[in-house]
Amino acid sequence: MTSSSSPSQDTKRSAHAYPEGLRADALMEEDVAWSHEIDGERDGDQFDRSERAALRRVAGLSTELEDVTEVEYRQLRLERVVLVGVWTTGTAQDADNSLAELAALAETAGAIVLDGVIQRRDKPDAATYIGSGKALELRDVVIETGADTVICDGELSPGQLIQLEDVVKVKVIDRTALILDIFAQHAKSREGKAQVTLAQMQYMLPRLRGWGQSLSRQMGGGRGGLATRGPGETKIETDRRRIREKMAKMRREIAEMKTGREIKRQERRRNKVPSVAIAGYTNAGKSSLLNRLTGAGVLVENALFATLDPTVRRAETPSGRLYTLADTVGFVRHLPHHLVEAFRSTMEEVGDSDLILHVVDGSHPAPEEQLAAVREVIRDVGATGVPEIVVINKADAADPLVLQRLLRVEKRSLAISARTGQGLAELLALIDDELPRPSVEIEALVPYTHGKLVARAHTEGEVLSEEHTADGTLIKVRVHEELAAELAPYVPAPAA
Repeated sequence: MTSSSSPSQDTKRSAHAYPEGLRADALMEEDVAWSHEIDGERDGDQFDRSERAALRRVAGLSTELEDVTEVEYRQLRLERVVLVGVWTTGTAQDADNSLAELAALAETAGAIVLDGVIQRRDKPDAATYIGSGKALELRDVVIETGADTVICDGELSPGQLIQLEDVVKVKVIDRTALILDIFAQHAKSREGKAQVTLAQMQYMLPRLRGWGQSLSRQMGGGRGGLATRGPGETKIETDRRRIREKMAKMRREIAEMKTGREIKRQERRRNKVPSVAIAGYTNAGKSSLLNRLTGAGVLVENALFATLDPTVRRAETPSGRLYTLADTVGFVRHLPHHLVEAFRSTMEEVGDSDLILHVVDGSHPAPEEQLAAVREVIRDVGATGVPEIVVINKADAADPLVLQRLLRVEKRSLAISARTGQGLAELLALIDDELPRPSVEIEALVPYTHGKLVARAHTEGEVLSEEHTADGTLIKVRVHEELAAELAPYVPAPAA
């Protein structure tokens, strides 16, 4: 300051020295005196310019882990869900089993199930799935439990999803979206990911929503110039067009991958190798059975849809015949038709097989429902004409009365345990009996210089007897027509 007077005196002098109109300008000057009594009460505490212009770090807020071992003790916050179902047909136990399966699906997807409710109705409500009054009661349940998601045990229309969300004020998804989410988590191969993506886009297309900017026009108006006149295309219409283009691209990619699998399948047909497909409900133990029979080393986990990608392995019957064993994707009740269409190329392994091992969980509360659900999908893929063996797995944990009932109802059935090995020898013998046998039986004396024919007889046919003589190998086999024609020149002449 240039003045040596006290602050109070300077303030009084400045008030008299300036006219009223110039007092505001004078207060803007840097050399105007500041009074603690007057200005302090008006402005409060003042901060230095450096403090006001800088970001101040606060110590102790970082959550970065200093010790890597702490990672396993930290839990992610999982979605907290409430389940809701509509009981339209069947018994109360059937409705409870359906909701219990939905809870298992939710846990597989990574959610925490807090509660589940069921409503008895003739048919789901067209507006809110459970009716307006029950939707308000569901909102109370959501508030009471602190849930952030509601999962409905059925496929909801776009209108039902929107109106139910408006009432409960949290995210609402249906059974189809939940299964698609599980498939998206577990798909590992390129083909599996493409199939899941296609199914998700088919499901998403009619359920796109838009508001605000999402409903704006991309182009249009009478003064916009060339190619801009007309109503234009809204944002949501643009999204739908892009999804259709991506779906077309995915279908082309899946068709190309299907060609590669078809070539391998034709190679097996050319070599006359019989094929066996393992089909069944999810978590029934298909991968465990495949590992037991072939040592494939496929992932085995007590979870729904643990494996999605088909696995084909080579196996051998007790009599020495070679065949292929294919593990397919698991089925579930009310399997979304989007998935059936997307995975149709994968499920063709079932339709092209010579024998189906239909695996069912013997310890499940309702194994008959599992059988019916799987057979419905088998009909959808056109595999009704393939012979079927019902393999009742988990016999060590099943109720003996349930096993007896299933074995009595299913004529071609067998109880096994893939975990303990119970019944596997009987199953292999049954597979050997049920696989199609070569149609031509022939006896030939094959020279040792044509040993490849003998080797093919072992791999492609069924050897009934074999004897090594001075002139060659005397072999009696049952083979297909092509190999029989190659062995015909070596058939011994009948004795005179």
